Amino acid sequence: MKIHIQNVHPLSIDQTKWNAIQLCLQEKISLVNKITATDIKFIAGVDVAYWEEAGVEWGVCSIIVIDFATKAVIEETNSTGMIAVPYIPGYLAFRELPLIIEAAKKLTHAPDLFMFDGNGYLHPRHMGIATHASFFLNKPTFGIAKSYLKIANHKLEMPENRAGSYVDILIHKEIYGRVLRTQSHVKPIFVSCGNYIDISTATTITEELINNESRLPIPVRLADLATKRNRRQLRNTKS
Repeated sequence: MKIHIQNVHPLSIDQTKWNAIQLCLQEKISLVNKITATDIKFIAGVDVAYWEEAGVEWGVCSIIVIDFATKAVIEETNSTGMIAVPYIPGYLAFRELPLIIEAAKKLTHAPDLFMFDGNGYLHPRHMGIATHASFFLNKPTFGIAKSYLKIANHKLEMPENRAGSYVDILIHKEIYGRVLRTQSHVKPIFVSCGNYIDISTATTITEELINNESRLPIPVRLADLATKRNRRQLRNTKS
């Protein structure tokens, strides 16, 4: 069964409207679980990578779907295209959404949950890519970032050096995300809700998807590897 993509707003839209769109969608964010971990069958990892050829910027999105119970990969889709939207901090979604939506439309299995290589609620307006994309995908989402996005000059506190330890990122008396150490003696990752999920559930699911190969949960790690592999192949094709 294919996923139904909702037409939330045009994917190509004037930059002067970006902030207003984010503020409008922000009011619709729900950090209440739309699904429980026991209901999840398929989980998707999403990542986007970029490169430049002859002065033209290109991007590739990879989506890896795994079976939550067995952790086996059941599907991979990809999309690629020229990137017309410049990188502007805080507005990454407008740059990545066209490729993400195109790759999602190719899925033949409808994931119950999407995990993004990036942030969600951990964003100045709570509208990181994991949150913004959720309105199009109409599925629970959350973000896994490898580095910290500093907000409101918040000083980062690190968790203890043991697997499963975490520290909440509390800004303006609100939890924006969580610093989670998935393995001892490795750098932590940054978990943030996207939409239709709470931070405790996002953390639990993340921990269930960690193996000895990486500090990253399996779907995100595989999506990251896929974008890098596809980028290499596409570079060779275009060169």
